[in-house]
Amino acid sequence: MRIRRTLLVVLAVVIVAAAIVTAVQLRKHAPPEAARLLPSADAFVYADFSWIRKVNSAPLPPVLRDPEFEQFIQQTGFEFERDLDSMAIAVHYPAAWPGGGTGGSAPEPRFSEVFIGKLNGERLATYLKNAAKSVENYNSVEIYTVPMEGRTFRAAILSADLVAASNHDDPRVIEGMVDRSRRLASPFGGPAFLRRYYKEVQLASPIWAVARIEPSAPHFEEWSTVFPQSADLVVSASYNPLHLPLRTAGLHLSAEAWVSNSELARDITGKVSAFLANFRSAESSVGSPATDADLKTIFDSIAVRQVDRCAVLSATVPTGIFRKLLQSPSQSTDPQSGPVSVQPVKSR
Repeated sequence: MRIRRTLLVVLAVVIVAAAIVTAVQLRKHAPPEAARLLPSADAFVYADFSWIRKVNSAPLPPVLRDPEFEQFIQQTGFEFERDLDSMAIAVHYPAAWPGGGTGGSAPEPRFSEVFIGKLNGERLATYLKNAAKSVENYNSVEIYTVPMEGRTFRAAILSADLVAASNHDDPRVIEGMVDRSRRLASPFGGPAFLRRYYKEVQLASPIWAVARIEPSAPHFEEWSTVFPQSADLVVSASYNPLHLPLRTAGLHLSAEAWVSNSELARDITGKVSAFLANFRSAESSVGSPATDADLKTIFDSIAVRQVDRCAVLSATVPTGIFRKLLQSPSQSTDPQSGPVSVQPVKSR
């Protein structure tokens, strides 16, 4: 009996340990917290800004501030370039587009977003309440409904550092985001389309996108020269401080186009390879190769290959590029050369 009891205890310990290891591994390969809150959609974009602050010791360049955005900053105390840590965006294509979409009857794409950063919840709530035409309490979370440029914008403060928003016409979209915020620990969280391809995103990638490409749909006309049929695109950037020769830090970029068969992948690979060859030939013929060392590194690193039904393009971007962009005075003063124009919620 004692031996049997000991075996049962050992077996229980092994099972618990295996469950913990499995959960940790699943959690490691799950989409980031912000992305797991997003609803079903046709494209996803994620950005973690902490890495660029580490790469560049100087603060991020300020966004272009119009009077309304300046009012938003004064009332909420939130500055995107200083306080935003990460964000995830879901893009909803209109249902009427070829291939359909998750945007319902909307004539153009709709968006759902999750922001993580340093928030003053009380000031932000006051700002949203003043701008909202109505406030609904859903599962103990206030959802602010704001009319904006012919659309309905909804926002919810989910926690001390977490905000969700959506301009999808269906209120259940943001309600679902509220529900998912209550079970973030689940390693199986996140939209099905995103979970399907997130394993293709490079490990610890600070910037990535997963999108369905419909070459016959509006806004995708230029893609039809490369993609004759629909494709699923996975783009990611992996920061590796020792990736380049001479111990130069850089981002390793990868763009994967997943199509229905290997023949189509071979056709896409051939088109992209031919374009790169023509580009390099034209550059050589005019005798003006890239004089900037960082730009030359990018061009020299571009490679295209086929892996079964996937066409893969890879390249390396030195972090020196980002330092130059962030430290360039024109990037913070000239609206035509870089600052991001952010439109806040309009107060009534």
